[in-house]
Amino acid sequence: MNIRAIATTFFILLSVNVLAQNKRIRISGNVRDADGNPVDLVAVQVKNTFIGAITNEEGFYSLSTAPGDSIVLLFSCIGYNKAERIIPHASQDIRVNVQMNYTSLELSEVTVTSTRRQTTTMETIDADRLKILPDPSGGNIESLVVTYAGVSSSNELSSQYSVRGGSYDENIVYVNGMEVFRPLLIRSGEQEGLSFINPNMTEEVRFSAGGFEARYGDKMSSVLDISYKQPKAFEASASASLLGASAYAGSSAGKFSQITGFRYKTSRSLLGTMDTEAEYDPVFIDFQTYMTYRLTPKWEIHFLGNASSNNYRFIPQIRETKFGTVNNPQTFTVFFDGKERDKFETLFGALMLKHQLNERTEIGLQASAFRSREEESYDITSTYRMDIAATDEVEDAFQSLSLAYFHQHARNRLLANVGHAGLYGESHIRSNHTLKYGTNIQMEQIADKISEWEKRDSAGYSLPQTGTSVNVISNLFSDNKLNSSRFSAYLQDVFKFRTPQGLFTLVGGVRGSYWTYNQETIISPRLSLGFIPNKNQDLTFRFATGFYYQPPFYKELRVETTDEDGNNRIQLNDRLKSQRSIHLIAGGDYTFHAVSRNFKFSTELYYKKLDNINPYTVDNVKIRYYGENCAKGYIAGLDMKLFGEFVPGTDSWLSLSLMKSEQVIRETTKAPLPNSQAFNLSFYFQDYFPGYKRVMLNLKAVVAGGFPVTVPNKGYEAGYRRTPPYRRADIGLTYQLASEENMPTGRFFDHFKNIWLGIDAFNLFDIRNTVSYYWITDVYNQQYAVPNYLTGRQLNVRLSVDF
Repeated sequence: MNIRAIATTFFILLSVNVLAQNKRIRISGNVRDADGNPVDLVAVQVKNTFIGAITNEEGFYSLSTAPGDSIVLLFSCIGYNKAERIIPHASQDIRVNVQMNYTSLELSEVTVTSTRRQTTTMETIDADRLKILPDPSGGNIESLVVTYAGVSSSNELSSQYSVRGGSYDENIVYVNGMEVFRPLLIRSGEQEGLSFINPNMTEEVRFSAGGFEARYGDKMSSVLDISYKQPKAFEASASASLLGASAYAGSSAGKFSQITGFRYKTSRSLLGTMDTEAEYDPVFIDFQTYMTYRLTPKWEIHFLGNASSNNYRFIPQIRETKFGTVNNPQTFTVFFDGKERDKFETLFGALMLKHQLNERTEIGLQASAFRSREEESYDITSTYRMDIAATDEVEDAFQSLSLAYFHQHARNRLLANVGHAGLYGESHIRSNHTLKYGTNIQMEQIADKISEWEKRDSAGYSLPQTGTSVNVISNLFSDNKLNSSRFSAYLQDVFKFRTPQGLFTLVGGVRGSYWTYNQETIISPRLSLGFIPNKNQDLTFRFATGFYYQPPFYKELRVETTDEDGNNRIQLNDRLKSQRSIHLIAGGDYTFHAVSRNFKFSTELYYKKLDNINPYTVDNVKIRYYGENCAKGYIAGLDMKLFGEFVPGTDSWLSLSLMKSEQVIRETTKAPLPNSQAFNLSFYFQDYFPGYKRVMLNLKAVVAGGFPVTVPNKGYEAGYRRTPPYRRADIGLTYQLASEENMPTGRFFDHFKNIWLGIDAFNLFDIRNTVSYYWITDVYNQQYAVPNYLTGRQLNVRLSVDF
């Protein structure tokens, strides 16, 4: 072999060696916990190197390294046991999926688990608690949400809630990425049936009380993000109680999976505890199904369907309400004739097509349609009297304050159709960037007809008494149609990085939208930053800010005008602009170990600057807007929550919210926001019999400040008063009759997994909470506020079975 051949061979071998050294392989995968949920913030490192990555919100990671005979991956995350995976003969791209188990401390028969870290304003709620939660609404997700800091509800008959002083309309709800809607005409909790969300079908609940990401829509207060299950095997459950019944079944066969649920609710027994004796006949029915079919390994199609019918029939007979003070007791007695019949029917369907372009990018196409047909009809006449009641000292000291007759009439109809189509995508750039983007179009058609009036007669005089004419005390007429389109788009990046000081999570994005009706364009930038310091990883800090807008939908557009005959008619204000709220939120968590148990203390301080406010008043759950941007204001507050094992092996929490708000209407009238409460203290507690965990005790309690209320059909310019504090405790005792370990033998019991029997005591202390006022006007135009009380104490029995 000559020198040239030797040199050629040497350079060939050197080139092969260099190429081998430059070759890289990609290792990627997903990290999940023992329950199958994705785990973010997991540090993935190639052992004995500086090569690593951090999992994103979906638990996904990706890194590149040189091939080798054996590569060792280390997985570590606060609150979880470390994991190690060995990859022998790593010569090409490979996926490595890992399950991480919670860090645990054994205490005899009890296992204590760590809590997950929260680096954004979005927190996760355990929906499984609803199975044993004492809930007069019949098992709504919202009944668990209202126990969290910053969330309030002072009406156990309603699934609506207020977040940090915002209105019920300022909360956006998603189910599997699709926004869902609620009926528009509902004016009282008695009319409400079931919320859209079926808790039996729910897998994950995520909630943010403010400062949420740009991918979520244009609302000013909160977002509730629900994910339904995709069963891996057959599962089913059925339950029944005095409030109704529900059942669901899920299955999986090859490429297809489905889960279907049915719910029936009747609140007849609960409504029977109210002051008004009547024939209550509320029937609420809901059917939902969620189906998934994997067309190919990279293509999936999803369908979500819902049909619900809420029927409320009410024939009042007599009402007697006692109120006032010890020194000035009063009674309000009403004899009724007539009836009310309301009907709310909704249909919803959504189709989603998902495509996995590669291991880093997923895109999807969404389309949905929503239809709501609402009818409200009543003709009720009554005779009432209000008296100063007798006292123990003077039993016959009975003085009549007002004796009158009234007639209430309504024939209201509303038809709403909403169509939606959108495209979304998610791309993982490198190992620490997650880019999310999307665009949507929404078309709306609404037809609204209102014809309602109320006539009152006091001492033979028609009210209001003018001396020259006969009048009704109030009326309202409407015949409006709205056809419009909305366009929106968003772009955001989730960036996670480590420094010598600790781990940072930065989420920044922008959202834009345009509405054809008022020809308004809004731009909404949003930013949040989370930090876990290396010096003390029991601490988590977060900050969020952004511009949040509330575009009008339909109710906000309505403006009442009075014609020359004194009739009030509704017109739509096409110049109404979006309300704006600038969020500033700073908070953090501290996880600690005390008395051999895990705890987490969370706190958030927030300030919301409000502009272009469209003021509104609240009567029960009915919101009536001014219909114009004529106010500005602010909301500031502090939310605190202590979460942990008050009893070993169970999760409980205590939440406290303090808040102050103010709005200035037309630069002259100062008033608090309608849903602002000075304080809200809520408590959720679990316990079990020592050594016998089959018997569980659940207690839900709330004490909250009163809401400001106004005289009907008048705004804050006429003054306001606050309702008394809302105080309520619901308690439930649940006994596990049988489980898979101790199920009775026999063919019949072979199909069961668990059987639960429970008894609940709603409003344990029988406190009469005020939801609104009925305003009495005498012939001298003197007004009296008679409280409308909510439900009293009520027992409930429930039975649930898992298959």
